[in-house]
Formats: sequence, structure tokens, C-alpha cells
Amino acid sequence: MSLSDQPLSPEDQFAIDELLSLRQSIDNIDAALIHLLAERFKATQKVGELKAARGLPPADPDRERQQIARLKALASTANLDPVFAEKWFNFVVAEVIHHHERIAAGEER
Repeated sequence: MSLSDQPLSPEDQFAIDELLSLRQSIDNIDAALIHLLAERFKATQKVGELKAARGLPPADPDRERQQIARLKALASTANLDPVFAEKWFNFVVAEVIHHHERIAAGEER
């Protein structure tokens, strides 16, 4: 399907309108995800400060294992690939641990 200067068939126009609508939905979801991640990182920042104040390690492997199991189950229920959910979680946790290490080192508050 080309978006040339030629008039579009009704079917092509419907497809383009549908594509634009779907893209707007995706943009809205992406914005919501960014805001949710920001809120998540505000909470993990406080966790990092508490851990640093109490001399606790930045990582908690037992908690991470529990969360992975919980999120994989949620992903399955939501028809999302559980392996993808685990990869996403591991990515986020790596960043959180990095922040916690910086907090413990006095580099971040």
C-alpha cells in the first residue's frame, strides 16, 4: 500500500485509518508504561536508600526469584510470553541494582 498522490480505494483508506488508530493506542500505552516505570523507580529509590542506611546488600536474589515466578505466572494469564516477562524484569532489576549500588556508595540520593 502506497501513500502516493493517487486517490485511495475505500479499503486502503480504511486500512490506513485503522493503522493510525492502532498507532495512537500504542503511543498511549507507551506513555503509560513510561509513567509507571517512573513510579516504580521512585519506589525502588526509597528501597535503595533504606538498604544503604541499614547496610543491606543492593541485590536480593530470593526476592528476585519470587518476583520472576510471580511475573511469569501473570504473563501466562495475560497471554504474554513468560520468557519475555522474565527478560524485562531482569533488565529492570539490573538497573535498580545499579542505582542501589550508587546509593550505597553515596553517589546518588
